[in-house]
Formats: sequence, C-alpha cells, structure tokens
Amino acid sequence: MSHTPFTLQRDAFGQLVLTDAQGTDHVGVVAVRAFPIAAPEEAISLVDVDGHERAWIDRLDELPEPARALVAEALTQREFMPVIQRLLDVSGFVTPSTWQVDTDRGTTAFVLKGEEDIRRLAPGVLIVNDEHGVQYLIRDLQGMDRHSRRLLDRFL
Repeated sequence: MSHTPFTLQRDAFGQLVLTDAQGTDHVGVVAVRAFPIAAPEEAISLVDVDGHERAWIDRLDELPEPARALVAEALTQREFMPVIQRLLDVSGFVTPSTWQVDTDRGTTAFVLKGEEDIRRLAPGVLIVNDEHGVQYLIRDLQGMDRHSRRLLDRFL
C-alpha cells in the first residue's frame, strides 16, 4: 500500500490535487513511474510542481478507486510512448535521417538526429528519441520483421 495516506481529486481546472495526511492540499501533482518499462504498475511517485515527492504508491492495483483511476489517467496523459512495430523506410543511413514507422498508434515519420538517440534498455528493448524529444519504444527487436531488423542494424 502507499507509504503515506492521501486522497486525490481534480480541481475545476483539471489539475490533480493531493490532500496529504495533515490535510494539506498539493495542487498540480503529477504521477511518475520509477520503472516505466520493467514495472509499469509498480513504484509510482506523486510529485508536486516543485518536484518534491508527496506520495509513494507501491502497486497501482492496491490503490482504492477513484484514486487508482485518477493516477492511471494522469500517467496516460503524461506518458506518450508509441511502440514501433515496423520500420517502413529510412531516408539514409547517416544522421540526421527521417524514419517512417508503423506504431501501435498509427503510421508516422520522425527525424533521428544521431545514433546516440537510440538506447538499449535491455536485450532486444530499445528507446528511440526523435528530434522533438518524443520517445518511441521497441519492445522486441528480434520479434520484428526482417526488413525492420535490417534497417535498425545499420544504426546499432
């Protein structure tokens, strides 16, 4: 269960308001996952606008409703990480290059500034950052089609 008792609600402006055990309201808290890839439903921190942790959630499923729904919604709004399912084309094998990809959210194109914008998180798991800072996840490099793997191999 959470280390600190709290309640959550949205204010009239749609911001999350955390009320701590002392009854103090913290307006504009955001939910941050400690391990977004390895353990997305565990180790979640609620931090205030100054970056101070106001509550810790061991497991999302242990949180009572409606707080669980509010935290899940806040995480979804904060985290936009499309999953690359297939590489369709790259403009060239020197960077910057434009990548055309199929993601779990549709087909898109983005610019890869440099090879350093592709990071390995674990065997077969990659994060690709585009020129605007959007992060794309590749969950299973070996499970991708041959064409996609061949294109990626040129950058790894």
